[in-house]
Amino acid sequence: MARPEKIRLGDLLVQQKLVSQEQLGQALEKQRQSGRKLGRVLVENGFVTEDEISGAIARQLSIPFLDLRQVHVRPEIVRLLPEQLARRFRAIVLEQRENTVLVAMADPTDLFAFDEIINHLNRDIELAVANEGSLAQFIDRVYRRTEEISELARNLTDELGDEIIDFGALTATQSADEAPVVRLLQTIFEDALQVRASDIHVEPQERNLQIRFRVDGVLSIATEADRKIGPALIQRLKLMADLDIAEKRLPQDGRFMLRLKQRAIDVRMSTVPTQFGESAVLRLLIASGSAGLADLAMTADDFTRFTRLIHRPHGLILVTGPTGSGKTTTLYAALADLNTPERKILTVEDPVEYRLAGISQIQVNDKIDLTFARALRAFLRQDPDVILLGEMRDAETAQIALRAAITGHLVLSTLHTNDTPSAAARLMDMGAPPYLLATSLAGIVAQRLVRKLCPVCAAPAELDANELAWLRKELAAGLQANQLHQAKGCNHCNNTGYHGRQGIYELLELDAELAALLNRGDTSAFRLAAQQRLVGHTLRDEALRLVREGVTSVAEAMRVTHQVDE
Repeated sequence: MARPEKIRLGDLLVQQKLVSQEQLGQALEKQRQSGRKLGRVLVENGFVTEDEISGAIARQLSIPFLDLRQVHVRPEIVRLLPEQLARRFRAIVLEQRENTVLVAMADPTDLFAFDEIINHLNRDIELAVANEGSLAQFIDRVYRRTEEISELARNLTDELGDEIIDFGALTATQSADEAPVVRLLQTIFEDALQVRASDIHVEPQERNLQIRFRVDGVLSIATEADRKIGPALIQRLKLMADLDIAEKRLPQDGRFMLRLKQRAIDVRMSTVPTQFGESAVLRLLIASGSAGLADLAMTADDFTRFTRLIHRPHGLILVTGPTGSGKTTTLYAALADLNTPERKILTVEDPVEYRLAGISQIQVNDKIDLTFARALRAFLRQDPDVILLGEMRDAETAQIALRAAITGHLVLSTLHTNDTPSAAARLMDMGAPPYLLATSLAGIVAQRLVRKLCPVCAAPAELDANELAWLRKELAAGLQANQLHQAKGCNHCNNTGYHGRQGIYELLELDAELAALLNRGDTSAFRLAAQQRLVGHTLRDEALRLVREGVTSVAEAMRVTHQVDE
């Protein structure tokens, strides 16, 4: 392809009537003040979109404008251009043809970048235009660190040899930043961040070391390495989390902060001794603030009722569900809504997951006998309006929380039950007196997280026999075929078919009849009455609603509601 001509972007957009001369003048003035690129200034001021800019350039140069979300690439082709050059020139190699390669660029009129890419590839190129924002995301997705992690793991294996690991000697040979174990860990964290992992599992096996990521609630293998590098990785992680590196026989918990790609990450670490060595799980919490109530994606009715519940002056509100169902996110959203200068809010958690300004937060510490129960007793002398109890763990904690709820405090807490009607029975099993439960319990929320179909590759569903049978059982009226979609897999979703998760909720408010049943200790009658109030609004109903709306697949709805049945 011939070398492209330099284009004056502002004149081009005016010529194609995408911006007015007045808008261009305003943008040029702001560009002079800020020194930023004209295109970015135009987009940020809402004068034009990135797609409109890319389309204008494509028309002027008579080259294609590509939607990278729809493009499938082979990793070996992409890596013809190293990641450093791809990010520097905002370019990606998409296809290798007979005598040329197809390269998508955010700015194909960048003549210096054009020449450098040709020199590196040592062949002619054909150009296409790509949206700058989507191109940056595409580069993050396709330049996965899996191979680099494996290579660094192999290098670390060679470095360690078969000798006893001496971490001090290992890092003394190079600077800390260049030590193989540090480079390997940094690469693992960067790769986990790129694929939106919530957890990293470092697991020694009989013959190798397995590293897995949990993305959207599902684990997948990131890489496997020589088993003997496991102790070095765990030891370095323990140092970062200020844990005892000499203690390998007992579980340990800690936390540390990382900063990667201008993002602060709070890492919670848990280690346990296993048959083949210590195993570690790292929970990644992006320090970007907690969600608000509007971010929970509740239905309009549930949102109104839940907001009314949390603004009660006193009472107990429970959020139930299994581990990883988003309970903490819901509670923090409630706290964010309640957090005003007029309210004193105290929390006791194990551990403190997000730090909230204006709220006093305590972390449980069993080593010094700082338990949930002890913290709660102290809270009642601190003149609180709202108390968050991280989890109802035992009878003593439950009774203190229930008494706090009837003495002028709003108490928020979590419980591990499958649905809302089960929560009351669970508290009674823990020893909570029926009369106390009847007078203090205000409402119960059960929730799950459902994976959302990838917006790029979701396709009309072809259901198997089990899925059809489940649908017929749950929906007497059935669904039209064009309403159903299923996961396929593409570059955008790392070939999982899903991208992100959405909460589904089941909300039960206690009324006089339900309170009377609790007061009698009649949990069977309470469950029956509660189920009648929840008709049409159960977790299963909400999962089916997302299926009808094309948000998730039948397979995912079945997976999530199976947990409710257990």
